[in-house]
Amino acid sequence: MNIKLDENVDLRIVSRLQVAGHNVATVPGQGLSSAPDREVIEVCGREGRCLVTADRGFGNRARFNPADYAGIAVIRLPDRASFTDWCKAIDTLIAGLEQADAIGKLWVIQNNRIQEYQPIEPEEEEDE
Repeated sequence: MNIKLDENVDLRIVSRLQVAGHNVATVPGQGLSSAPDREVIEVCGREGRCLVTADRGFGNRARFNPADYAGIAVIRLPDRASFTDWCKAIDTLIAGLEQADAIGKLWVIQNNRIQEYQPIEPEEEEDE
């Protein structure tokens, strides 16, 4: 899978994802550090990359409907996350990607598990 790591993700985990066969780009590596969230997610959409982030704001499906993107994975860790915490979360993501496709979905990764949220369906207008 094509993945983009947000600037708030410990970049030491890039090699774990690459060894698992994923194509990884990073927000800092593409000069997008401090870019607005909307710009980051739009770049991910154009590139067909699943965004992996610790920014809980990307979990707002009303603002960032997963159906519009190649997937959003929000990693929730303790405030002072260690490298080991990051490795466990990324290993959970890798295992999840071996079982299912994240395209068009929101995954929240916490406590070694993935909670999957479906896109928000647009409300159909009723015929009068």
